[in-house]
Amino acid sequence: MIYKVETFIARHHLLEAGDKVLVALSGGADSVALLVALLKLNYRCEAIHCNFHLRGDESNRDELFVKELCSRRDVQLHTVHFNTTEYAAERKISIEMAARELRYAVFEEYRCKIGAKAVAVAHHSDDNAETLLLNLIRGTGIKGLRGIQPRNGNIIRPLLSVCRNDIIEYLKWRGESYVTDSTNLTIDYTRNKIRLELIPKMSEINPSIGETLAATAQRMSEAERVYRHAIEESISRVKKGNLINIEELQKEVAPAVVLHEILSPLGFNATQIENIVCSLNGDSGKCFYAGNNLLVKDRETLVITTDVTDKNESFVLPAEGVAETTSGVFNVSLLEFDGVISKQSNIVYLDADKLELPLTVRHPRNGERFQPFGMRGTKLVSDYLTDKKRSVLEKREQLVVVDAMDKMVWLVNERPAAPFCVNKATKRVLAIEYIASLK
Repeated sequence: MIYKVETFIARHHLLEAGDKVLVALSGGADSVALLVALLKLNYRCEAIHCNFHLRGDESNRDELFVKELCSRRDVQLHTVHFNTTEYAAERKISIEMAARELRYAVFEEYRCKIGAKAVAVAHHSDDNAETLLLNLIRGTGIKGLRGIQPRNGNIIRPLLSVCRNDIIEYLKWRGESYVTDSTNLTIDYTRNKIRLELIPKMSEINPSIGETLAATAQRMSEAERVYRHAIEESISRVKKGNLINIEELQKEVAPAVVLHEILSPLGFNATQIENIVCSLNGDSGKCFYAGNNLLVKDRETLVITTDVTDKNESFVLPAEGVAETTSGVFNVSLLEFDGVISKQSNIVYLDADKLELPLTVRHPRNGERFQPFGMRGTKLVSDYLTDKKRSVLEKREQLVVVDAMDKMVWLVNERPAAPFCVNKATKRVLAIEYIASLK
């Protein structure tokens, strides 16, 4: 077993000779074997034991056992106590998840405190087989079929090349005792059902099922690296900034898979991604939400934004002065008309005597119309913006200014409404400047 562990550590570059390592020591067979093996390989070991106070006297028994073991082995032991039940209730998570969060947080804390290269945990090849089956049962992609990885950040798993039987035989040979967690012998947890019921049944068909699943996980891990490289190349071809080019996406071998890899980290679920794929050849304007993320189907692109504005937002402009909003700044000035108007699109001059104050800024409503300056009839705001080749997202962000009678006076940064424009008879102008905020 020692040779397998030494070879595994070297192959995966988990530790260098003489490194200090913090060993997660529960007192069970796996963690005891891990500590003994690392000491045998001359690593500088310290141990950490977490008492979650979940099993009454048994939890205290485990703590006393690891104290005696570390004292006998001259290993520095760090013991941490948790009120796991209270932590789980506060965060509304399972006891199992609470214990996981607590132990990994404290592992990193103590690793930094003692200057250890890594934290070693005692997952072995049988655990890897169980994880692969658990992920498969729950539903997973290629990443989930890799099983447990030798390294995850500062967490290393030197025992992944050995099975539970190897560990038990090694401890017998060394004359080392260990404690047994009684919860591992029940079928209350899904993983235990896999360990105690499913794998024994599979062993009737394939007596080497543990080794077979572990080897499969290793091959899937290697395949995942090839997959990840290909996916990254695909994403670089189809995605530029926050835009996904629909034509380029559809040229990919598996467009849905590429889209899943882009969108699932943003919180979009499998059903949403399937609906997005179905919309690729459809009309523009469909919107898909995931938390604060928004994806909009435009003519040639899928537009991703993390700034989902409240489209019911509105605010009143002062008769004169500055109004700062989430979208930008409005400067309002009342001026005597001298016959000169600004030609900048973000500044509008309106006939002050034609306006019913106060003015309000809001987003256009569905079906809203206005009479653009220079036109005789009215036009749908959406049609006007389409003619200007504005994207769906730009349409969503569009602002309008309306008067007290809710008549549109300015399509912001686009065109004033004809009834409120200045003419030769105008005496006073209300000048409105809009400076959009940078996103």
